Amino acid sequence: MKILIADDSQFMRHILKDMLNAAGYMDTVECADGNECLARFNAEKPDLVLLDIIMPDLDGIEVLKKIGKSAKVVVISAVGQEKMIDQAKSLGALDYIVKPFDNVKVIEVVKKILAWTR
Repeated sequence: MKILIADDSQFMRHILKDMLNAAGYMDTVECADGNECLARFNAEKPDLVLLDIIMPDLDGIEVLKKIGKSAKVVVISAVGQEKMIDQAKSLGALDYIVKPFDNVKVIEVVKKILAWTR
């Protein structure tokens, strides 16, 4: 399973990648902004996208507007307002995890969503 990690924070990408690797998900792709996320999504065809909301160029909401319904997307963001969560889910996000997060919860969500067929 290929997982695309889209977050402008290199530190956060590293944390998520290490957590995924420890859970057996070794095929990860990283990007740092919305435009790069769209390009990597189209080129790599990941099975799951872990998407931050606050990113340069295009934010996560704009990315969701372009790929949300055609992809398995979990938003992982420090922005935890109910309005933002509802908007992300209405655009296709399958789940929304607020930072700081519990590592076990993230892996549970990843496993659950990767088990779904769309």
